Amino acid sequence: MAYDLNVVLYELARRYADLALELLGDRLTSVALYGSVARGQAGPASDIDLFIVLREAPRGALRRRALLEPVREQLTADLEPLWDQGIYTDFVEVIRSEEEARHFHPLYLDMTLEAELLYDRDGFLARVLDGVRQRLEVLGAQRLSLGRIHYWDLKPTLRPGEAIEL
Repeated sequence: MAYDLNVVLYELARRYADLALELLGDRLTSVALYGSVARGQAGPASDIDLFIVLREAPRGALRRRALLEPVREQLTADLEPLWDQGIYTDFVEVIRSEEEARHFHPLYLDMTLEAELLYDRDGFLARVLDGVRQRLEVLGAQRLSLGRIHYWDLKPTLRPGEAIEL
């Protein structure tokens, strides 16, 4: 069976966002896809990377993941055929509260260029990422590449001892 793996993984991410909204309702603020699937470069070892913002989030990673476990369970049947073909993809979630998401997270650097907002109530995460983009522009930041490896030069004119704030 010939298919475009990136399209399949993107559709799984979209279904995840739809199911999360159905499950959480107005407790869900944003779901953003980032990483290789968002860039259109998914391969057999790619995960489906999701940055999720909740209006309020319980403390602790296990409690946060437990909130979304019903979504993962509903999508397991869609993942199993991929696993049977040696494509061991899964969902990798970073879950933050709105309050936490207002503060800089290192993932925001690449997300400013490549994130796909699958759900974004009232443009919350779009505004956060726009703020980071503006700050990067002021700094003159550049994302550089060495082959498939990307890194950021946050301030090309940085002098020794100078601090950078994002």
